[in-house]
Amino acid sequence: MNFTGPKVKKSRALGVALTPKAQKYMRNRPYGPGQHGQNRRRRRSDYGTQLLEKQRLRFQYNVSEKYLQGAYAKVTKRKGPTGDLLLQFLESRLDSIVLRAGLAPTIFAARQFVTHGHFRVNGRKASIPSMQLKPGDLITIRERSKAMVMFTDLRVDMPPAPYINLEEAGMAARYAYTPPREEIPVVCDEQLVVEYYSR
Repeated sequence: MNFTGPKVKKSRALGVALTPKAQKYMRNRPYGPGQHGQNRRRRRSDYGTQLLEKQRLRFQYNVSEKYLQGAYAKVTKRKGPTGDLLLQFLESRLDSIVLRAGLAPTIFAARQFVTHGHFRVNGRKASIPSMQLKPGDLITIRERSKAMVMFTDLRVDMPPAPYINLEEAGMAARYAYTPPREEIPVVCDEQLVVEYYSR
């Protein structure tokens, strides 16, 4: 899935910024979209709260409902807290690591850069955003893509996540280790997502 709708509107509806532009906008208007956004104060049901949290998670990783359901089914077979395992699974996606390394400004751009074949993983072409990376894997920008403006203008003000080591003057990123929950920069109560899927 690649969400192509208005990112600011979706961000305000979910209560979480999906892009830097949305973050700036939400500081000025910290309420839902629409004419009555400021006055919408209805109490949500337990199901409504779980659904909102699931949607927040889904859009922060830009994945489809079917994919998220499948990811949940996979991690329930592993040992450990299901919520943490789900976030670690999503965080290990190639497009997620590209974003956390600062090689793309948003998760939407990261997905697009990957599908257009701008990256290699351990020296091999990688164009599937959902590709699962393992600690130690090295992402490099394809040689002929390095001169493109989107990579020459990489944001130096956005430091990489603690579990990403930048190499080759910031043109490569190594996935150092599987991050614990507290290091994953996602706004979500993952336990509510687990409750939603375990109904």
